[in-house]
Amino acid sequence: MTTNWREPAVLSGPTLELTPLRLGDAPDFLAALGPPEAAAEVLAHLSYGPPADLEQTRAILTAALADPDRMPYVQRRADTGEFLGTTSFYEINPALRAIAIGHTWIARPYWRTGVNTESKLIVLTRAFEGLGAERVVWHTDIRNTRSQTAIERLGATREGVLRHHRIRRDGSWRDTVQYSLLSAEWPAVKERLSAAILPR
Repeated sequence: MTTNWREPAVLSGPTLELTPLRLGDAPDFLAALGPPEAAAEVLAHLSYGPPADLEQTRAILTAALADPDRMPYVQRRADTGEFLGTTSFYEINPALRAIAIGHTWIARPYWRTGVNTESKLIVLTRAFEGLGAERVVWHTDIRNTRSQTAIERLGATREGVLRHHRIRRDGSWRDTVQYSLLSAEWPAVKERLSAAILPR
């Protein structure tokens, strides 16, 4: 168990590898988002819109890397290295043994596959077993019902709605739905997620 919650690490699962985000990942990041219509759907509820080119992509990555309270990761296929999306730890609070997971997107062709399930198993294992977290949190836009369904499927508990919690990129106020998972709940969740990614 590491005592440095902000220590970058390569995280591996059966078919995925999560590596710390680098500025050099910009070309793969842009390519994975796909054509404009797919990118718009993938990033619909994130704080940034689809980048038009590499310069805008690098600006997005630079902002993520400059955030002192965020550890961004790339989700890749372990066998081919294909860039599948990103996810992050944020609101990192070792004193309270609490951490949030978010800033997540997965390339459109990989929706409704096992990528999100395996990725969550990897980051939750890191949080609870690698860092010794007591509490893991998710925040999602109240409009993002697909994300809420996915978080609930993990076994997280909906704690409530944070009103006017953030400002969307269109300037409107966002109400945020907050979920959490506690360390005592983790073994059952881990067993269920592990079973879900076993080959059939």
